[in-house]
Amino acid sequence: MRKIRMGMVGGGQGAFIGAVHRMAALLDGHIELVCGAFSSNPEKSKASGKAWYLPDNRVYDSYEEMITQEKQLPEGERMDFVAIVTPNHLHFPPAKLALENGFHVVCDKPLAFTVAEARELVALVKKTELIFALTHNYTGYPLVKQAREMVKTGKIGKIRKVVVEYPQGWLATNLEASGQKQAGWRTDPSRSGASGCMGDIGTHAENLAEYITGLKIKELCADLSTLVEGRKLDDDGNVLLRFDNGARGVLYASQISVGDENNLRIRVYGETGGLEWFQAEPNTLLVKHLDKPIELYRTGQGHLSAQAAAHTRIPSGHPEGYLEAFANIYRNFAKCVQARLAGEEPEEIYQDFPTVEDGLRGMLFIETLIKSTNSSEKWVKMEE
Repeated sequence: MRKIRMGMVGGGQGAFIGAVHRMAALLDGHIELVCGAFSSNPEKSKASGKAWYLPDNRVYDSYEEMITQEKQLPEGERMDFVAIVTPNHLHFPPAKLALENGFHVVCDKPLAFTVAEARELVALVKKTELIFALTHNYTGYPLVKQAREMVKTGKIGKIRKVVVEYPQGWLATNLEASGQKQAGWRTDPSRSGASGCMGDIGTHAENLAEYITGLKIKELCADLSTLVEGRKLDDDGNVLLRFDNGARGVLYASQISVGDENNLRIRVYGETGGLEWFQAEPNTLLVKHLDKPIELYRTGQGHLSAQAAAHTRIPSGHPEGYLEAFANIYRNFAKCVQARLAGEEPEEIYQDFPTVEDGLRGMLFIETLIKSTNSSEKWVKMEE
């Protein structure tokens, strides 16, 4: 057994999500960063590699060069997987090339730029049998896993209704006109894709709803809006959902909700109980009942499920948050790669992370939202 070797595409100095991925990957000591193509600007890539103490010959000018050169190194020296932390339009090319050359992949969401690209990646993963993780990081929280387990074991009965919301306020003004980097690419159709707000955070809400409930969205009725004058992509959206078991749902995502930060919240209602989780208070899960008072579950308590316990690092009362949840995806991914290298089957508890199929679901969700918004039909079915 050894550390799993990571190569990174994107995420150079000053990149928000690149730093998050590095911290999350390294948190549990199973992964080490050994190489990277950190920027489309070779000088910036080299400067970033130097800042992270990488040897010059393992810092590359492009992801093509990195994948080609790393493949020629002996196993145990070359990278084992590629972490892709670029803007949306640059997810598919390095992911495809990495899979074609035998490297496992961790990719930031959304999976790709189009549904066609997403389908191609799904087919490649099936063909190569390589491990692919998508960083829908909110699934990594211990109490999100507790909620999923309670639904799975019937603690709140058959699911009837799901309400999930993700409001932010950071794009309430025309911030992209100021040259702000994050606002610039996230509101640019050529880099972000067909959707802005819904592609960025609405897919997190969709993924969380399907992850906790174990249900699939069957059809939806969407109203996407662009409320800041001059903006090219949606910055607000309201969606009615129908799930494959007959449950109904409401999904709301917004980046013009002034004063809100990352206020992801989900409420799930079954025949005999309900669950509520709020990302701003991630160490608390509310459990509601027909015939007794609300229960408050807290991270680190002994009565939680094995899944919640396995993804908790510190004793109760010490807050765990965003980075730890993100790290749970990397930890589980690394455990699966280690098992693969040892010729073993990974433990089931470590196989719990979003996959390439979840990424395709997200891309189909975006496509269906846009179809629904532009259609006179009330309901539009999501493809399988």
